[in-house]
Amino acid sequence: MMLDRTIIAILISAVAFVTVYAITPSLIKVLTKKNMVVKDYNKEVATMVARPGGPSILAGILASELTLYAFFPSTAILAIIITTSLAFLVGLADDRKVLGGWFKPLALAASALPIILLGVYDPHLAFPLFGSVKIPELYLAPIIFIIPVMGNTINSIDVLNGVVSGFMTIASFALTICLVIVHNYDVALASLPLGFVSLAFYKYHKVPSKIFPGDSGALTLGAMYGTLSIVGHVEIIAAIALLPAVINSFLFLSSVKRIIEHRQIKANPVVHTEDFKLMASTDKSAPVTLVRLILANGPLTEKQVGFVIFKLALFSAALAIITSFMMGIKL
Repeated sequence: MMLDRTIIAILISAVAFVTVYAITPSLIKVLTKKNMVVKDYNKEVATMVARPGGPSILAGILASELTLYAFFPSTAILAIIITTSLAFLVGLADDRKVLGGWFKPLALAASALPIILLGVYDPHLAFPLFGSVKIPELYLAPIIFIIPVMGNTINSIDVLNGVVSGFMTIASFALTICLVIVHNYDVALASLPLGFVSLAFYKYHKVPSKIFPGDSGALTLGAMYGTLSIVGHVEIIAAIALLPAVINSFLFLSSVKRIIEHRQIKANPVVHTEDFKLMASTDKSAPVTLVRLILANGPLTEKQVGFVIFKLALFSAALAIITSFMMGIKL
């Protein structure tokens, strides 16, 4: 059985990676031809980048998860597929037309309903050292809450070339390792495609980006990650792996004091130097973000800021893995 799972793990990982790697160049051409491009404001020379990359990200996820479902039919995989697809549609709608600040949280909350309707959750919230807390009816609220939070948290970190795809590659593989540590092998298998989809998309998203994921891509990645955390019963561990993005969202919301689209912010938290490095804004009305804090010590290139975020992601991934070991320890 372990050999079978190993072979299937290799198969679905390859399907996820190859699908995104092969489809994305064609998607870039189609989007460019249809003039579905946006300006990359962090480039000194005017550069237009194709957007959104969500369709290729979703294609990789669906191809790999449906392949897995053919071998191991389960309601958990169905919940992952349906919730992730609904989140993609929410993001795609927002890509086509900028909607109100409350649209995405409410729509993403509705996307979480398949998790509840299919009953693929455990009404115990597990904590390291202290064990789990049973909250049968109350746990429905965290389910509705987790998907919008995870989706928008990942969306909020999509600020520079390659950041969200690189960040999700690290966080997703960390989540898979954690699921193996807590002996949830079935969900660990289902989580593998997320890391390989993110890795394949990073090829085209890294500096200099040829395509941006858009809301459809970022929300797809975030919603799948959130669904995996619920069906895998590792909500706390998953949140720890996302700490840099969580901190970024908290800083942003606490500074603007309301739910608002990033594209509606008038004061930019980051400005450019004469040699087009990134520099923290001195405008007091600009929102506080993780990137702005990173730049507090002085200007950096876009690639340098991205690497700092990746280092923070690796540190958070290590904390998540340590926490997963602690789940089996009780005081």
